[in-house]
Amino acid sequence: MMAQNDLVVAGIDVAKDKVDGCIRSLSLRRTFANTAEGRRELASWLRRKKVGKAVMEASGGYEREWAKVLRDARIEVRIVDPKRVRSFAQSAGRLAKNDTIDAEMIAWFAETFDEARGQAYDATCEQLHQMVNARQALKDMQTKLASQGEHALPAAVQRIHARISKTIAVELVKIEAEISAMIQATPRFTELAEIIESVPGLGRVTSAALIAAMPELGQANNKIVASLLGVAPYDDDSGRRRGERHIKGGRRRTRNMFYMACLGAATQHNPVLKAFYDRLVAKGKLKKVALTACMRKLISILNIMIERRQKWDAKRYAVS
Repeated sequence: MMAQNDLVVAGIDVAKDKVDGCIRSLSLRRTFANTAEGRRELASWLRRKKVGKAVMEASGGYEREWAKVLRDARIEVRIVDPKRVRSFAQSAGRLAKNDTIDAEMIAWFAETFDEARGQAYDATCEQLHQMVNARQALKDMQTKLASQGEHALPAAVQRIHARISKTIAVELVKIEAEISAMIQATPRFTELAEIIESVPGLGRVTSAALIAAMPELGQANNKIVASLLGVAPYDDDSGRRRGERHIKGGRRRTRNMFYMACLGAATQHNPVLKAFYDRLVAKGKLKKVALTACMRKLISILNIMIERRQKWDAKRYAVS
C-alpha cells in the first residue's frame, strides 16, 4: 500500500550493530552494517528508490547517526514512539507480547498513519535536548547515592560515595552553566525562556527542558500539547460502566520534570495555580488528581503564552 499522497515511505529498524530497511510498497528489504559506510549505503539505496520519508523508532540514541545521514541526503525523517508502533501491530494481530518490531511493521505503521510533516529537524534543539537529558541523568545518580546513604554502609563505601557525590555536584554546575549559555546564545531559545520563566514557580531547569523536549508549544492546540506531555485524560468506560479517567503515554521524562515544577507552583509559588489546586482538593479530589489537573492547566496556559508571545499575567491567566 502506498502512502496517501504517493510518497514512497521506508521503515527503518535500528539496532546496535545493524539497521534493517523496508520499502513495503515496493516489497524491498535490505540490511546495513552500523558503520559510516553502512549509513551511506542506506541513504544511497533510499535515494535510488525515490524514498521521500524514512520512519524509525526512538531507540535510546542509536537512531541519531542514521537520522542525520538521511536528513543530509534530503530524506525526511520521522522518529516515532515505539509504543505507538507496538500498539498498531498488536491491533492488526501481527504481534505477540514478546515479539519484536521489524522494519516492515514500521513501514506499515508509517503508511497507515501518513501524518503531516512534523516539526522541522533542529540540530540546536537536539543538542540542547541531549544536554538536558545528561543533566537529568546526573541528578538521578545524585538521588540514588543519597538514598543509599540513608542506610548503614562501611566507612570505605561512604568515602567512595562522598567522592562520587562531590564530582557529580561539580559536573552539575558545569552542565547547567553550559545549558544556560546555549539558551542565551540562541535568540529564539532566549525568548522562550523569558516567557516560561515569567510564570511564578517555573525556573531555568523547567524552561530548558520544555524548550528542548516540547517544540510544539505555541504551534499546536492545547489538547495535542497535553497529550504530548502525557497529561491528557482518557476515558475508561465499558458499556454502562464509567471508569475513572486517567493519563497515559506522552513524554515521560518531561512529564516527570514538569510534575515536580508544578508541585511547587501549585502548592507554594503560584497564587493562581494554588487557588485552583486548593479548590479541587476542597471538592474532594485526591491531591495527585488535583496536581495532574494543574499540570494540564499550566501546560495549556504556557501554550497560549508562547503562541501569543506574552509573559505571565495573573489576571489574564486566572483559571477556574
